[in-house]
Amino acid sequence: MRHIGCALARIACVLLLVSLAHAADAPRAWLDRTSVRLGETVTLNVQTSDTSAGAPDFSALERDFEIGGTQSSQQVSIVNGVRDARMLWAVALQPRREGQLTIPPLTIGTAQTAPLQLQVQAAAPPAQAGGDVFFEVEAQPTDPYVQQQVRYTVKLYYAVDLTGGNISDPKVGGLVAKHLGQDKQYVATVGGRRYQVVEQHYALTPERSGTLEIPALQFRGTTLDLRDPGSFFSRGREVSARSQPVTLQVRAQPAGWPDGQPWLPVESLLLQDQNALPTQVRVGDAITRSVRLQAQGAGFEQLPELQLRGVDGADIYPDKSETSTRDDGSWLYGQRIRKFAIVPNRAGTLHIPAMQVTWWNTQTDRLQTTDLPAHTINVLPAVGAGAAPAQTAPAPAAGPGGDGASAEVAHTSDATSPYAPLLADSQARFWRLVALMLALGWLATAMAWGLWARRRPQHRAAPTAAVPATAAAQRAAFLRACSLGDLAAAERALLAWARTERSEVRNLGELAQRLADEAQRDALMRLQRARYAQAGSDGLATQLRDAFRRGIAWLAVAPQRHSQDALPALYPRHE
Repeated sequence: MRHIGCALARIACVLLLVSLAHAADAPRAWLDRTSVRLGETVTLNVQTSDTSAGAPDFSALERDFEIGGTQSSQQVSIVNGVRDARMLWAVALQPRREGQLTIPPLTIGTAQTAPLQLQVQAAAPPAQAGGDVFFEVEAQPTDPYVQQQVRYTVKLYYAVDLTGGNISDPKVGGLVAKHLGQDKQYVATVGGRRYQVVEQHYALTPERSGTLEIPALQFRGTTLDLRDPGSFFSRGREVSARSQPVTLQVRAQPAGWPDGQPWLPVESLLLQDQNALPTQVRVGDAITRSVRLQAQGAGFEQLPELQLRGVDGADIYPDKSETSTRDDGSWLYGQRIRKFAIVPNRAGTLHIPAMQVTWWNTQTDRLQTTDLPAHTINVLPAVGAGAAPAQTAPAPAAGPGGDGASAEVAHTSDATSPYAPLLADSQARFWRLVALMLALGWLATAMAWGLWARRRPQHRAAPTAAVPATAAAQRAAFLRACSLGDLAAAERALLAWARTERSEVRNLGELAQRLADEAQRDALMRLQRARYAQAGSDGLATQLRDAFRRGIAWLAVAPQRHSQDALPALYPRHE
């Protein structure tokens, strides 16, 4: 049965590898846009790594699309001696009807692409098709809240051969405009006439409530008539177009918004832990909590700063937030990532509180709260920490016949004896004589030391070394630096930690020579290469933390220094 199980495991591994390889080589299809108007064209791209396969059969698309020209290209790249070749086909498609259209799977060789969906909207109004160049602009929504993203789409249609031109940007006071993605170019038929189209997308953010009017956009360019032989030597004909202005009714922050909370109107919001927290640690071990906040429809500047407060029994060391804003051609996505190093300072149960972000859902037009759950972690005592020493209590009196009883009887006898004053006086004279002799001896020693110091050659005194911090504090600082990914601070703290136990250690090389654990030596070697040889440091902080989590593994005997006369004599003696 054991052999059968091993054989089945091997077969499963082989099948898994084959399936992964097949998935990596599977053909891929995608559209340059997922939403078009009737009469416009969209580009379907199909790519495969099987260069021996022929072109895919696009005949299945003729039911819903008019197929235009098809272009193909081959891409070859060589990375680290590995050759990678890919074939790419691009075909222009014009929808035949409105609605949700499906691009069926296309067969390339023995594989197929995944199906795609395309939303086809109504055609552009034919009244705008009278000119050679015209605009189409659209804003969604037209009644946004203050600081809510407005998606502003600009389309320039032209049916002439342009030799140059530019489109003005939307500019108005109280409105921030940001261009999104790359401009798209395609062909559209409007009113029975064929146009080239340039499509642009903007994110508009109103900064105040009230009525805002986006002024008309303007286009100015030049065109040539290629049918006129003399047009080549002319400056061309100037053409221009002007869009319709768009009015926005910007709403103020709603009355139901809680006081003291930063206003955040977004389409969606994500709050999550980027790493799993442990269920059990020891005192001094650094716990890293990495929290990610992402919002659709806002830049990172609008997102609140992530805070972690009220952790009883631990020290909190927040890192600086990592911020970014990206877009997908239609929406802004602001993001904040912040790491917190949590170092427990006592054993017991550690409660890490929940985190909460309040925001206004612009899809449902209501207040919403997103929570990150709380965590409970069991904290054990630090490695090597024993119970606290009990305070020394006075020794109880011994029973009858014991030493304690004898001492008490003797003391009582002295106190009540008629010779007690004489005994006390003689004892006092004895101790005064002893004190005088000790004082004379100390004075003679000081005089002798002074005479010896004057005759001795003078040397500059070395500066007094600072009192080193405790090993526990340096260990906690090292683990905290590893959790934050700060290799320079981790190196300093590790050396300081090592010196509390081996004061002669001066650098990482000497520390590595004194270690008995191979994992710790490997981690130090990687640290030296990363710090001083510009080597990669991916995962190094985690490797250091795991290697030294349980303490420094010292060799039983420190390595001996090389003798000063290890080199052969310059002038050896010849016997």
